[in-house]
Formats: sequence, structure tokens, C-alpha cells
Amino acid sequence: MFKKFQKATALVALAIALTVSLSACDSSTVSTPVAAGAGTVAAGANTVVANASTAVVGAATQVMGGSMDMAGCGNEKAKVGLVTDVGKVDDKGFNQSAWEGVQAAAKKCSYTVQYIETVDPKDYATNIQKFVDQKYNIIVTVGFLLAEGTQKAAVANPNIKFIGVDQFIGDAAAPANYAGLVFNEDQSGYLAGVLAASVSKSGSIGAVLGTDNVPPVYRFGEGYKAGAKSVKADIKVSLIYHEDTNAFNDPAWGAATAKQLISGGADVIFGCGGKTGNGALEGVAQTTTADKPIYAIGVDTDQYMTLAAAQKVLLSSATKELSSGTMKLIMSAASGSLKGGNNYGTVALAPFHDLDAVVTAAIKTKLDQTKQGLDSGAIKTGVSPVKPK
Repeated sequence: MFKKFQKATALVALAIALTVSLSACDSSTVSTPVAAGAGTVAAGANTVVANASTAVVGAATQVMGGSMDMAGCGNEKAKVGLVTDVGKVDDKGFNQSAWEGVQAAAKKCSYTVQYIETVDPKDYATNIQKFVDQKYNIIVTVGFLLAEGTQKAAVANPNIKFIGVDQFIGDAAAPANYAGLVFNEDQSGYLAGVLAASVSKSGSIGAVLGTDNVPPVYRFGEGYKAGAKSVKADIKVSLIYHEDTNAFNDPAWGAATAKQLISGGADVIFGCGGKTGNGALEGVAQTTTADKPIYAIGVDTDQYMTLAAAQKVLLSSATKELSSGTMKLIMSAASGSLKGGNNYGTVALAPFHDLDAVVTAAIKTKLDQTKQGLDSGAIKTGVSPVKPK
């Protein structure tokens, strides 16, 4: 079962990777959205202008017309705007996966789509407001840190649908036009921990993570530790969280920290935290040798498909089905069936790719059984939703 799931996941990831084309410009660029299927560039009132600290990027995926299945698309004239968390939309992680979901919806349904890259956290609200002012009727915001700004915008604009990727909505008074796409990251991390402990030869594994003040990152890290301990109670699990405001955009620190863990004996490293986590994965690739292999586990998406520099060491990735989850919620919003509140997406492990032989049949069976137990509730991670105070 686990092997069949992996093959199916690989095909989906490959299809997405082949169909997505991203463009970027600096913060002085003015860009205009392209209506999918229209073939012409919209101008004037639809233009979103970048301020000094915000980069705006343009063209949406264009769509072949006529013969495409439009079932469930609803309003095909919908305008969908995406606001990233700090970092780039081509971060090979969280922002990119959400944008791929927006593009997938546009590809299927001919929506007009565009994104704004946030450079400074103080611009979250400003960037959301840009899309409000330009009369976008579906606004997607990416990341836990945008939750407050997104909810405020949803309250102020009840006729606009807001989708918060990775934003848990705990407020019972949250508006009906605000839907959060959330995941059980502790379960995905738990699977990664089971894998890491099962292949480790040294009895020591590690994780390089963004700040644990962001609940999803905390759940990934603690889930990883719990999963590893379920396999080997005495295994050494070192979790190192980034502690400053640059937690998700510090690849140099990520690489250095991974190498520090490896020098201390760790032979499997979990990288979780945007470009910081990517740096950790690349640090593993720079350190591994044929006679002393070190393995890495990515996060959020199948990073084998997006981070070529780490392919040779990537065992798997602790994934969240971000792209498909985002696409589905956008289509629900366009068709008028979006449900406010929390909408749970699925989690899993990505395929093993080049290192499939490292993961024995017994380990694959263990992973399959663990996934079933997590899905059914028979296995509990024991991880709290947020970092205890």
C-alpha cells in the first residue's frame, strides 16, 4: 500500500513540476495579471504596484479553452490574489507550493491569478489590502504569521473570500468568509521520525528548524522526535530551532547547523523552515561521503522535485498536500461552497526516489502501519498543538 501511494504521489509531483512556470521581478516592477485563457494582458485598474519593500510578480498560467473540464469551477471570472509570507514564491517550499495550487486552479478554471511577495512582515496587511483595492474576490495568504491580518481583512470585507494557508482558526467568532487550510504536521513529522530512526546507523539524528514559536514548525519538530522515539527509545534526537526574526530565510545558518549536528554524530537530518531548512538539506549534501553516508528529509513538498542540490541525500520529505488543498479551496470559493473555519489537508511521506534501496521492505511495512495507525487515531503523537509556555 505504502509503495503504491509513493508511486502515485511521484506522478502527481512530477506533473505539477512540469506544468508550473514562475516569473520574478525586483521591487520596482509593475506587473499586470493575465486572465487564464485570454491571451491578452489586463491593464489599468487591475495593476498592482509594488512599494519599496514588496516585490510583485505577474503573469498567471494561461489555459487552453473549450475542451477543458470546468466542473466545479463556479465563477470562471474569479480573480485570485496570493500574498506570500516573507520570502520568495519560488522558495522551493511553502510559498511555492501554495502558488502552484493557485496556478493549478487557474489552469483548470481560467481564473485570473497574481501574487505579491512579502519582503517585510510589517507589510502583510498592506499587501492584502492591495488585492482588496484591486477588487480581487478570492485572496489567499500563506503562513501562520498572516493569520491576524487575514482575519481582520475578512471581517472588513465580507464579500471577499479569504483562504489562509497554514492558518489555524481558533476564534469561534471568525467570519464565515475566512477558511484556514491546516494540517496535522505532528503526524507528518512523526512519520519522518520513524523513517529517520529506522535507517540511522549511529543512533543519533537531528533536525534543523525555523522558530518553534510558529505552531506548525513546532509540531513538525516534536512529531519527528516522538516518531523516532517510538522506534528506538534511546535514540539521540537533537532539535535545533532558529531563534531570530530571520528564521525562515537563513540558508547559511541552516547549512552550518546541519554540519554541526553531523560532526556530533547525527546521520539523518530533517530540514524544516523555508530557505533555512533548504540550507540544512544542502549542508547534508555537502558533507556526505560514500563511506559515511548522511541522509536528509525535506518538508512540506517532495523536495526531491524542487531542490536539485540535495537530491542525492534526500530519503524523503514530510509532506503536506499544500498545492491540491489550496486549489480545492479556491474552486470551492469560486463556486460559492467554501466553508469557513478549519479545513484539514492530508499529510504523508514523499517517495524515496534514488535512495529507495536504503529503505528496506521491513521499514516500508513499518511506515505503512504507522500511517494507518495515525489516520485511524490508533497512534497518537502526544504533541501539543502549540509550544507549551
